[in-house]
Amino acid sequence: MKILVTVGDGEVKESFFTPKAKAALEALGDVEYNDTGRQAYTKEELIEHIKDVDILVTGWKTPRIDEDVLKAANRLKIHAHTGGTVATMICKEEYDRGIIVLSGNDLFAKSVAEGCLAYTLMSLRCLYDEVNSIKNNGWRRVPGTNSGIIGKKIGIVGYGAIAKYYIDLLKWFQPEILVASRYITKEDAKQRGVRIASAEEIFETCDVISLHAALNKENRGMITGELMKKIKPGALFVNTARAGIVEEEAMIQELKTGRFRAVLDVYHQEPLPADSQLRNLDNVLLFPHMAGPTFDMREKVTLKLAEDIRAILEGRPYEDGISYEYAVRMTSGG
Repeated sequence: MKILVTVGDGEVKESFFTPKAKAALEALGDVEYNDTGRQAYTKEELIEHIKDVDILVTGWKTPRIDEDVLKAANRLKIHAHTGGTVATMICKEEYDRGIIVLSGNDLFAKSVAEGCLAYTLMSLRCLYDEVNSIKNNGWRRVPGTNSGIIGKKIGIVGYGAIAKYYIDLLKWFQPEILVASRYITKEDAKQRGVRIASAEEIFETCDVISLHAALNKENRGMITGELMKKIKPGALFVNTARAGIVEEEAMIQELKTGRFRAVLDVYHQEPLPADSQLRNLDNVLLFPHMAGPTFDMREKVTLKLAEDIRAILEGRPYEDGISYEYAVRMTSGG
């Protein structure tokens, strides 16, 4: 069994392919690693190396497995992606050929949900301001008002894996949870104890508005200026999804009113430009696109994919398969 790992030397390879993770993969077959010294192969290099490969393990920046690559992939049976979304990695022909596609999406989603909860509490409890106060030789701020999420009305926009895990995390706080998504059914809503709502209702009425929709053609710019105008005074707007979902200039103009607060982890241009207006707004907490997964999750992703690969080879059920229908709904841009 021949396995090709496309991830080259550097921080990404070291964190995903630890000695323990490499041992798990190498127990499955003969492993060839990207030795170019770069994070990813070029398309031409991938075509050259994929011949006679049974299992392909990809990472961020790996070229799409398109028709050209598949022509050279004469033995490919399993494609395991160490990232979350595979929308930028796959094509229909890969599925038509019966190649099984796996990804770390489930573990990534759990970690992002954890990050979103941390960001939300950090903002509501004004933790950043309190830390700065005490570091500057002060004490508790006066006035030092803050809030929490116990019993609050929380709106979730989107209903993918991250949203589902985030809803599970929120349950302990006994909030009223509203979900806006074309993908949630009445049965799902009843089972999870949430209420289906429109985006308009969420933006008008919720104390916390949290974005979890994928960035694709149908969702780009879905959070319009008109929606942002509906956010009530004192509410919190959280985006750990993708910046392209939101009309940025409209968001900035509404934030300038000081009517509500925001936590942003994603931006239309990354790194965030030094002259971005967002850097000067006191009612916004900014993070450098790091809601998840945490570094300790990276090894876990590779180990879980190795478990799934072994299960497939042994004819047993596996857990992290990504169907084509789900893949094309995943985030496909920045």
